[in-house]
Amino acid sequence: MTLVELTREDSVRTITLNAPERLNALDWPLLEELRAAVESVAADDEARALVVTGAGKAFCSGANLESLFGDTGRPADVLREHLMNVYASFLGIRNLSIPTVAAVHGAAVGAGLNIALACDVIVAGPEGGFGPTFSKIGLHPGGGCTWMLTQRIGSANTAAALFNGDIIKAEAALRLGIAQEIADDPKARAAELAASWSIRNPKLMSDIKKSVAIAARDDLHESLNFESWAQAESLSSPEFAAFAARFAGR
Repeated sequence: MTLVELTREDSVRTITLNAPERLNALDWPLLEELRAAVESVAADDEARALVVTGAGKAFCSGANLESLFGDTGRPADVLREHLMNVYASFLGIRNLSIPTVAAVHGAAVGAGLNIALACDVIVAGPEGGFGPTFSKIGLHPGGGCTWMLTQRIGSANTAAALFNGDIIKAEAALRLGIAQEIADDPKARAAELAASWSIRNPKLMSDIKKSVAIAARDDLHESLNFESWAQAESLSSPEFAAFAARFAGR
């Protein structure tokens, strides 16, 4: 059985976590397939956008603790190296140069939440739920959760979410900024968004993604420095030339 499905439709790629009988809980075999799928998308010159979702009722219910963590009595430095390998299996999504969108129709808990947060945009379904539940089970957040949540919702909201450890329902997630949209069929809406992004100039979309990343970590000067180069290059794009011609012909 394939635990992660990678499908192609035109220039949109879709990664589906495919262990619905266990709510797509993460174990090593699934994470190895996920890493391979992400690497395949990264190497695919025809890929222009990516949708990430889960089969069945859940997006991803988090880690299969026994399978993923193994012997928790090992020294902390050994466990840390092990955990970094776990994180690397899904954080490659963040490094993709193409736009990415998560379709969260059900629960996204713990490490499953991290997979959704690794995407640029999240579309939630009415039954979508986002669970930074680490503190409730006596576990410190990992997998970039603290950083990715802070980037989306700010430090105070992140502290509250992580201290509480509660499931954040779709409407609250939208209000906070975890999700960017709520749709009755989030998978269809995510595919629609990805298709619309995929037909735009890939260099432009990649540069916009870089520009947002710079804005998140640097000051206005650095943003202006990158924006001025990227906008100057885009002025000679065929798409902008066509728009300018239409504008001049009004």
